Amino acid sequence: MVKTTKNADSFSLEAVTSRLQKGGALLPDMRAIVALWEEGMEKGDPLPEIARVLPKATLSRVKDTYTRSFRPRFLQGTPPDAWKYARVLEERGAELNVVAPFYYWLTARSEAALYGFVTECLLPAHRAGKFDVRTADASEWLDEVNRRAGRQWTSTVTLKTARGILAALRDFGILEGGSRKKIAPVSLNRQAFSLIAFCLVTLGVTGRAFLKHSDWKLFLLGETGVEHMCLESHQYGWMHFESAGGVVRIEFPGVTFKEYADAVLG
Repeated sequence: MVKTTKNADSFSLEAVTSRLQKGGALLPDMRAIVALWEEGMEKGDPLPEIARVLPKATLSRVKDTYTRSFRPRFLQGTPPDAWKYARVLEERGAELNVVAPFYYWLTARSEAALYGFVTECLLPAHRAGKFDVRTADASEWLDEVNRRAGRQWTSTVTLKTARGILAALRDFGILEGGSRKKIAPVSLNRQAFSLIAFCLVTLGVTGRAFLKHSDWKLFLLGETGVEHMCLESHQYGWMHFESAGGVVRIEFPGVTFKEYADAVLG
């Protein structure tokens, strides 16, 4: 049976939506919109500007992309106005193996269906050595989540959302394969790890809670794996990390995200 939680560092049943049925990762589209976005654009009508950078999309598709994907992920999610963080990576020409996991992290934090499926289903399967992933796995998980939340979706909505979850995870590199998908060998780039770590600390996650934070499960990492990556980041001078007994210290230079990205990305 799928286990769920309402902890602040995980996901809530009520937050699971069917938004992903309209699009998965949409990484190229999100990157294009991030690159053009300016402070306050949401107060007017941003659709004409978005349509300009998504020339092959119909107006209906542009609207869906903005309202169902960009806005919840990069304007209304956590961290707030996440587009500003993503924009820093775009302006510095970060490699895809840095950009993709960072966008994945931001996306999962605003898409509870994605967050929950990975942390509650993929992670246990991965640890058990079970790497094949079926659409039915995501559908069954969604049915269970909806049952616990006291709501019901049509079978069509459930199926489309399940397919959207798997498509997003494939596009972000967590899964691989076409019609038959499996968990990919996930290796979180040390630069992406450090940038995400900086953001988590900025959000108030410190000490051992940082090592145990549920967000690392998105990358199929346990506490030992997170500690190993902290040590790597420490060796590169990107963070100060100490772990002795039950005391964990994680510190970053007193700089802005832009300045930190400059140091990490070189």
